[in-house]
Amino acid sequence: MSTTLPDKNVLLQVPIGRRVTRFGHVNWDVPRPPTSLVVLTEFAAEFGLSAEQTLAGTGIEPKQLADPNVEVTARHDLVVSRNLVVLLGDRIPNLGLEVGLRYQLAAHGIWGFAIASSSTPRAAIDVGLRFVDLTFSLGRIQVREEAPCELQLVLDAPDAPAGMRRFFVERDAAAIRTMQRELISDPLTPRRIEFAFPPPAEGLGRHLEIFGAIPKFDAPETILAVDIEAMNLPLPQSNPHTTTLAAELCRNLLEQRRTRTGVAGLVRDEVGANLADPPSAEQVAATLHLSGRTLRKRLAAEGTSFRGLLDEVREHVAEQLLITAGLPVTQIAHRLGYVEVSSFSQAFRRWKGIGPREFRSIHRAHPIPRS
Repeated sequence: MSTTLPDKNVLLQVPIGRRVTRFGHVNWDVPRPPTSLVVLTEFAAEFGLSAEQTLAGTGIEPKQLADPNVEVTARHDLVVSRNLVVLLGDRIPNLGLEVGLRYQLAAHGIWGFAIASSSTPRAAIDVGLRFVDLTFSLGRIQVREEAPCELQLVLDAPDAPAGMRRFFVERDAAAIRTMQRELISDPLTPRRIEFAFPPPAEGLGRHLEIFGAIPKFDAPETILAVDIEAMNLPLPQSNPHTTTLAAELCRNLLEQRRTRTGVAGLVRDEVGANLADPPSAEQVAATLHLSGRTLRKRLAAEGTSFRGLLDEVREHVAEQLLITAGLPVTQIAHRLGYVEVSSFSQAFRRWKGIGPREFRSIHRAHPIPRS
């Protein structure tokens, strides 16, 4: 199955190896089930597009979508979404919103199960962001609390091609609203909604239907804001035992998806085994009986780089140590091979959008159940 994107189309050029400041980031090559492509293909079929048209450029045959053993990547989602924008964008107003409404909790598998069984909306947000890389989002989702009364979900898609960012942000916004309606029989009315895009030419009636409020457009950033007090209301399907089990399954599944194969997997293993004093690219190349140039070419062919893999391992280990260990941030920095804690803090902020101490305090205040 090919995952090559057409180089001639600038819209489809994906920035390989970039780290995005979010709770999780778009890894274009991590395997995932084809569920999102099924959602997109079924949506397109309602408007007269064949599966072949929708899947054009992915190397995927329509019959493969029904095979539970088939794995795709975020690249495939990008190509199919782009096909929808090109073929339907002029026919369907607010295309990203309409597509996002189709992403119900059940479509997200065990991640959706963990969300549905959470005790409160805030707990659902926390577990959702902790395992956001199990979702179909190709954007960035961050949480901000504006004292004393507002919690904000800030959405953008900096890792996506510029021509697709509005689609992915609107898809995420509508998907979040859809999941909220599934969680709460009487959905919360947002305090405010702002989009960092111009208003649609078709008017705002559809936005009012979906969000229960009229958004502001041309804002500095896209924000879905709700009352903080409402975040602590009990959810009707809350089940502590189920949440614990689902969170553990999410953790295991995420670990499986992060495990790399090929040369990247070998490099990741070498780096991870010596993280306090990480080897150089040349040292790893020698261990693998490769030249430095060959190693770089092999990693580039697999969509990554030595620096990207080192960052990937450091980010994952840092996250685990901050959540599960009682070590000071200084010791964690040294265990990750940083001489200066300030360098670690800067790197962590680049990965997550917040500093390590703030990350730890958030997860201590709202811990995710563990078995």
